[in-house]
Amino acid sequence: MIRVLVVDDHPVVRRGLRAVVEELPGVTAVGEAADGAAALGLLAALPADRRPDVVLMDLQMGTGMHGVEATRRITALPDPPAVLVLTTYSTDADILAAVEAGATGYLLKDAPPEDLAAAVHATARGETVLAPPVAARLLGRVRAGRPSLSPRETEILQLLAEGLPNRQISKRLFISEATVKTHLVHVYDKLGVDSRTSAVAAGLAAGLIRAAER
Repeated sequence: MIRVLVVDDHPVVRRGLRAVVEELPGVTAVGEAADGAAALGLLAALPADRRPDVVLMDLQMGTGMHGVEATRRITALPDPPAVLVLTTYSTDADILAAVEAGATGYLLKDAPPEDLAAAVHATARGETVLAPPVAARLLGRVRAGRPSLSPRETEILQLLAEGLPNRQISKRLFISEATVKTHLVHVYDKLGVDSRTSAVAAGLAAGLIRAAER
């Protein structure tokens, strides 16, 4: 059972999202928070067996800590939950800020329940999930100058998209973790990003890799 924390500043929306989450197969809601600060407090207070696997994060939350800053702080925690942004905002600035902050997925609130269910499960597995309009926007940014990755760099980026950590990638490819990290430095530089999630998002948008099969 995947545990989910819902973060949204609108009480009606937040409770509605929690009700939707509770209806998703294999998913349960462990709590809700009205802003990023409240979410961080709840994460610190929840016992280990109730800590969420996924945080559903809104972006703009009134006067409280906004979603991008909350995502940055949550993903910096030891053994953090994955963050799936669920918002009405799909501007380039919002998307890139959330991805750079460490969000594993970016979904729009008009997504049907089955898409939300698939996104929650994929995010819990460490896979990057992008709503089609979001992927289209990212593609528009990279289409003008498609980056060129080596076959090995592409292979490593594909394994990142499948949620594998560096250690598993090194075992899968029979190379050292240090070599994996070196390749990732080159991938980040070529794609103009500075995180695993943003590298996968850029790779998907550019058509360099395929979305992980579910």
